[in-house]
Amino acid sequence: MSEAKSSGLFARRLVREFDDGQQVIRVLRGLELTVREGESVAIVGESGVGKSTLLHILGALDRPDAGEVELDGEPLFALSGRELARVRCTSIGFVFQFHHLLGDFDAVENVMMPLLIAEQPRSTARKVASETLERVGLGARLHHRPGQLSGGEQQRVAVARAVVGSPRVLLADEPTGNLDPATAGEVQSLLLDLQRERNCVMIVATHSKALAAAMRRTLRLADGTLHVEAA
Repeated sequence: MSEAKSSGLFARRLVREFDDGQQVIRVLRGLELTVREGESVAIVGESGVGKSTLLHILGALDRPDAGEVELDGEPLFALSGRELARVRCTSIGFVFQFHHLLGDFDAVENVMMPLLIAEQPRSTARKVASETLERVGLGARLHHRPGQLSGGEQQRVAVARAVVGSPRVLLADEPTGNLDPATAGEVQSLLLDLQRERNCVMIVATHSKALAAAMRRTLRLADGTLHVEAA
């Protein structure tokens, strides 16, 4: 079986440039990445090197200037806008450093959102969201709004929202960067447990040495390409 038909996420010759009005900054320079189904990878590197840009492209939130991203052999950027939105909603989960929860909605309503966007019945979405929140240890906090939750609880809600649809890919951008060490450790363990349970691809951009060490592989982003991080 060729690599393109294998299960996993594949980046091919990615190029991304930004024009700041004075010069063109090439952030990604023909970047290549292969992450197989069930594999976890940490992306490390200096601030501003392009880790978030890479994750946004891998998750089809941004488009590369050249190159392609394939999910289970399907070229994402060959899809129509509607099809790409469907893939983002059903196959890719995101966790960010700042949880981006909707303040006017309670925990279960926040977690329901991807399912509702995917046009699941509201009753089904509520049931699955409630079960997912229980799985992340928030069964007693279903009807609390973000402002009534601690920082760690808010991030757990964000994790639940990311995995509620059983995505094939879980992308996390500094998921523990805004948390105290103890809470960061709890969220790290939760992410790893959920990734193993679902056997999904997980790619984490992080400055945390502990989180990076917990991944199967660590790659360093430098000069627009990925390099194997020395042990």
